Amino acid sequence: MKRITSTTLRVASAGLMVVSISTAVGAGLAQQAPVEIGVYSGRHYNTDKELYRQFTARTGIRVKVLESKDDAVIERLKSEGRNSPADVLVLVDAARLDIATDQGLFQPSRSAALERDVPANLRDSKGRWFGLTRRVRAVVVNPKLVNPATIRTYADLANPALKGKLCLRERKSPYNQSLVASQMILRGDATTRAWVRGMVANVKQPFFTSDTPLARAVARGECGVGVVNSYYVARMLSGAGGAEDKRLAEQVKIVYVNPSHVNISGAGVTRYAKNPQAAIKLIEFLASPTGGRGYAEANNEYPLRGVGNNPYLKGFGTFRADGVSVEQIGSRTKAATKMMETNGWK
Repeated sequence: MKRITSTTLRVASAGLMVVSISTAVGAGLAQQAPVEIGVYSGRHYNTDKELYRQFTARTGIRVKVLESKDDAVIERLKSEGRNSPADVLVLVDAARLDIATDQGLFQPSRSAALERDVPANLRDSKGRWFGLTRRVRAVVVNPKLVNPATIRTYADLANPALKGKLCLRERKSPYNQSLVASQMILRGDATTRAWVRGMVANVKQPFFTSDTPLARAVARGECGVGVVNSYYVARMLSGAGGAEDKRLAEQVKIVYVNPSHVNISGAGVTRYAKNPQAAIKLIEFLASPTGGRGYAEANNEYPLRGVGNNPYLKGFGTFRADGVSVEQIGSRTKAATKMMETNGWK
């Protein structure tokens, strides 16, 4: 006879979403004291929750999930210290993973499965976190205003021909911090500084607070070109944001420059995890070719290898990653942010 288990993490802090994961556990597992792990996640997609249910059905390990923005879960985990119920921390972007690493929120883990399934440039060299999905920083173009063929590299965004036509997200966006950090690694500080200044000179003010409004502005002709994570446009094309967003997304073209900056969402075992072995099993599941495919498709992202089956991403075409490791990017984001600040990126 099956027993239904339901887990809920109750918190009082504002802005934190609590998710209850319920699933059936077989009779053999029900006779034992069930293992529970807590997950603090900067991701919040219904398909993620379904994957947690699948993991519980396979392993008998119950999952408690607390979802919020990355900064909020980082601060909560830091303030809770040894008393935290979190065993796994899931974050999006190299900058945030680096912040959590610097603050000692992860513990190193060894896993043959993760070393097999997660490419070396998408995981921490000391095993503190592991990539789960890939995110490409793409250029979104309105073909009526800018010829997509003129955008071949990120450097082209500083071309004076784009003056008044370029829209960018604000400096505090970790996605742009990571992009600038990768350019510093690839091209050096002096060249990157000149590039940032050139783009700032081209920007049509104000700077945007999010990628989706920026993509809409490009589609409406308020900008000719912008920089976004490709999954935002894929989400619009899917109709998830409504018919108007779908219509707007059909007006633009995604350009993958050569080479393209690739970022990740990733996870690690928390420093004071009560069940680290169970925690690493969950991360292994999410990074596996099966679990990882579902984790990527939840947000129109790329799996760790290949393209997956997302029709919108396939429609964008192929890309060549710049090869910069996420760990390198994270180590340079503070310097990148300073460069952006001192050169007019608001």
